[in-house]
Amino acid sequence: MTGHRTGTATGAQAGRGTGTGRERNGVHGLPSTATAGPLSRGFVTGDVADRDTTGRDTAGVDGHEDESDLRTTGRFAPTSLRDILGQSGLARAAARRAGSFPPPDADPATAAPDHGAGAPPSGRGARDDREAAATSTREGRPSNGAGAPPSDLRAGGTPGGRTGDPGTRETRTPVRGVRKHTAAAMVASAFTAPQATVFLTVDVTPSTELLDRLRTHPLARGTRITVLALVARALCVVLPRHPSLASRWEDLPDGSAEIVHSPRVHLGIAVATERGLVVPHVPDAHALGLTGLAEALAELTATARSGRTAPERLTGGTLTITNVGVFGVDAGTPILVPGEAAILGVGAVRRRPWEHEGQVALRDVVTLSLSFDHRVVDGEQGARFLAELGALLADPALALLLAGDPGAPGDPDDQAAPRTGGAS
Repeated sequence: MTGHRTGTATGAQAGRGTGTGRERNGVHGLPSTATAGPLSRGFVTGDVADRDTTGRDTAGVDGHEDESDLRTTGRFAPTSLRDILGQSGLARAAARRAGSFPPPDADPATAAPDHGAGAPPSGRGARDDREAAATSTREGRPSNGAGAPPSDLRAGGTPGGRTGDPGTRETRTPVRGVRKHTAAAMVASAFTAPQATVFLTVDVTPSTELLDRLRTHPLARGTRITVLALVARALCVVLPRHPSLASRWEDLPDGSAEIVHSPRVHLGIAVATERGLVVPHVPDAHALGLTGLAEALAELTATARSGRTAPERLTGGTLTITNVGVFGVDAGTPILVPGEAAILGVGAVRRRPWEHEGQVALRDVVTLSLSFDHRVVDGEQGARFLAELGALLADPALALLLAGDPGAPGDPDDQAAPRTGGAS
């Protein structure tokens, strides 16, 4: 077509109808809509300021630019089959999934780099610029200063907010040794035995005052008697009166089950070590006095923390104590050790305002928590045991009445009359 464009739609169509067959049918013999299509999709290789929203060239209207010049310069038309395929919807979608194309919300300056004055807006130079922009976006840096990386890259330097700083990287530690054994035991316990927990808060001021006297008594032989030792001794005194808590559930090969009771008390103690949690036990703890039990607990703890506990001391416990009070915790819901019917949690002894003889006074108070296997221990049995243990700690002199006397509650069904020292 010769002459100038009129700026009307009719003239524009007439201009497109002339020229060579290659121009009439579009580039490389494809429909002529391939030339106008990319602009409607938001991808142009020229200056978008020179075109209006209908796809007409406003510069051609005002500046009388020759349409043949527009096609030969390739301002809007693709220049190769690669450009046409690169501008198709399917190709752009695949490129986005592969991370090789700027996301839709990227800065327009990143998607269409500024070529500067006198630079060709399309052709090989434009393709190189587009490829450089896409590469820069993937690496999280702007291309030639023409736009910033996407918002998720600006936030942390890499997708997901992760950076190259070693202090912010995730670490992976293989599960083995004590941690692996503890995890397997806890999962087996939690998903095998139906567990329930009861709590009791007790004024133990008489027990703490007794400890102060015993620590300096000649019969103590310099042994450091702790609150844990006192609780352990009280448990050994009370436990024979509640045999269900010294029992265990045992599944048999034929599908039936048995409840096994042992009169011996192998008292387990949960010990936190650098390698993880271990639960060794004191054999026949019920046969030890207060000082002997305190010495056994000190030796057991030191041996466990040094990693020298004998394997046979890590299994076969009757009931376990976990002393969370040493960490400043008031109470918790301990998980049973597999093969045991109960575990006692001991919280921190705290000085609190408490009702005492009709008045409010500062007293030493502790919270006890008892978790038990509900297949073996009924709620009534667990509650009575915890109440009797709390009563003994509130008044240690009751041990003179309970020691060596299993009492009526010693029958296998734990259904006897009220327990001595029971408290609610």
